[in-house]
Amino acid sequence: MTIVTDAPTQFGDAEAFSPRIFDAEVLHTYATSELDRAIELLGWRGGRVHEGVHQARKSLRRTRAVLALGEPVLGPGANLVDREVRRVNRRLSTMRDAQALVETLDRLIAKCKVSETLPVLRRARRTAAQARVESARRELADDPGLTRKRMLLRALRAALPALPWDALTETRVRDALDYGLARVDAADAQARATGRDADWHRWRRRVRRLSQQHRALGDVIDLGMAKKRIKSLAVDLGEAQDYALLRDHCGRRSIFSELDRHVLRTLADEGSQRLRDRIEKATTERADVRTE
Repeated sequence: MTIVTDAPTQFGDAEAFSPRIFDAEVLHTYATSELDRAIELLGWRGGRVHEGVHQARKSLRRTRAVLALGEPVLGPGANLVDREVRRVNRRLSTMRDAQALVETLDRLIAKCKVSETLPVLRRARRTAAQARVESARRELADDPGLTRKRMLLRALRAALPALPWDALTETRVRDALDYGLARVDAADAQARATGRDADWHRWRRRVRRLSQQHRALGDVIDLGMAKKRIKSLAVDLGEAQDYALLRDHCGRRSIFSELDRHVLRTLADEGSQRLRDRIEKATTERADVRTE
């Protein structure tokens, strides 16, 4: 299903705007502020360390989304920064995965309406919280205070002003957005064709990146209804991912008991199918409106 925008082209009528030098300082400032935010959040201590890692990884993804808008005109320096930011983000993934499971269970507990399921979710939440503690302990033993990662991010931040931001034009940014939308559509088709969790997760990641790019641009470029539609789809796919994440933790190496695993797996399967049906219906309805 192709997400249709309001203009003849993906993000605006090519004849409706004149190519001009884009104020790329907006993107430079945004990327810098997100790296600053990540560095600060990774310095959180005690019980706040889990939320700090969670929020820091969001900021690192937003930084990478901005750099992707500048490919290839930002040059090899941007590729280096992107590669290292990605590496830091991946090194934090184990801690983030442990936190994500706890957050998922919190959301499922909050909306649970089946009395028999609630005790299982609460037991699972306690187990997941303990696993989160162990994950943080291992990571912090290897990198106390996440100091090495913060030092690397400071060095990468210092490299941002040297990138040729003034080489970015509005036309180039729009081309990057069109490319991102094409990747979203390709991932959409793949996910629907296979139904695999991995493909749905890839679709979500690509939608999330495009939404992050829209956020970085703010009102600098008129995106019509595309910004709202992508944001709505990102929210729906994020909710569906909760169930996929829970299902992923119900395999043979699960931290949950065998009996609880069965209940959680059933909950994940039913919830996942419900959300996927809702997403397909919503996106189909939007496409029908645009073709009328």
